[in-house]
Amino acid sequence: MYTIPELYDLGHTAAKDYLTQFEYPWEALKGIKQMIIELGATLDPAEYTEVSENVWVHKTANVFPSAYLGAPCIVGPNTEVRHCAFVRGSALIGENCVVGNSVELKNVILFDHVQVPHYNYVGDSILGYYAHMGAGSITSNVKADRLPVVVHSSEEDIETGMKKFGAMLGDYAEIGCNTVMNPGTVIGRHSNVYPVCCVRGVVPHASIYKTGGVIVPKK
Repeated sequence: MYTIPELYDLGHTAAKDYLTQFEYPWEALKGIKQMIIELGATLDPAEYTEVSENVWVHKTANVFPSAYLGAPCIVGPNTEVRHCAFVRGSALIGENCVVGNSVELKNVILFDHVQVPHYNYVGDSILGYYAHMGAGSITSNVKADRLPVVVHSSEEDIETGMKKFGAMLGDYAEIGCNTVMNPGTVIGRHSNVYPVCCVRGVVPHASIYKTGGVIVPKK
């Protein structure tokens, strides 16, 4: 339910070669910064402009004047980064993505066609192909007790050893407005989360996470 092949189609990210090194997606979080710097150096200057040191923007991307792009960062083709977006750094943003107004990104991989369009915080997380976070939904990436994050599932608990780990959203995951995904949350492919939920642990493939933590299979 939570390995990289179970969550993601790697044909929809420039991080494909990097991610194939790992079994679990959260293992990739520590090396995102260096991966982006190395990948950026290989980009075709006829297609990408290095707008500042280690910040590459595709010539078809639309970055609004008030958006901030911190290094290192790659913004893919036909992606829109809207007003007051705050890309703190270590962000690989794929093709045809939307990074909306007042959205904050930090140490993330966004696959192609990801939408984080309104007031989202996404930190230390990986969002799969066509994943969508509704307005105000966020990833919480540090536990209140500051202890390492544990991934909880119905089958086992996995000690990650990581103090910063937000959420892993599988391909086509849909997150409802004003939802909080607690540290170590994993949302399976084609799964939905109701609005205003507080999610913890693993939501299986093709499931619906309802208010109160009830999980039911999609019909």
